Amino acid sequence: MESATSKTTSFSLPLPHSLDNRIYVRLSLRSKALVVFMTTATSEEAGLATPLGSFVYALPDRYNPSQPLSTALCTVEPTIEFTTRMAKLLVRKMGNKRPVYVGNSISFVSTGLGGAVEEEMEGFRAVVEGVMGVLKGWEEEEGRENGVREGVEGLGVDA
Repeated sequence: MESATSKTTSFSLPLPHSLDNRIYVRLSLRSKALVVFMTTATSEEAGLATPLGSFVYALPDRYNPSQPLSTALCTVEPTIEFTTRMAKLLVRKMGNKRPVYVGNSISFVSTGLGGAVEEEMEGFRAVVEGVMGVLKGWEEEEGRENGVREGVEGLGVDA
């Protein structure tokens, strides 16, 4: 693979309404797909291995671009919905140009309300903004388009 079409980075975000937990994201942009892995951990657990959680593959639908197709490759009940929504949204945000693989073991149990919908949506929004920020930075750095769009008409991050 060419180095211009293969980039990898990691970043972390604070877990909403949590004292010391963070969301860790590993992002790889390949020539044919985007691969994203997400997990939560405290600062003491940051170097330890974490379980995979759910793993979902989403790809653009040529006949209905507003509804990407998805397949759960590995299912863990508490994380499957979040993972599927993330994979489908990233496909749409990238302009339906490439498939996306998303692995997720994020846990909202340690948040202030124990994982209320509002906390999940805040975490979801933060991850999407972080991923799209990195992808736009890579796009600007290369001076060409990787298929990252500013947004999708009528589609919010929390869709």
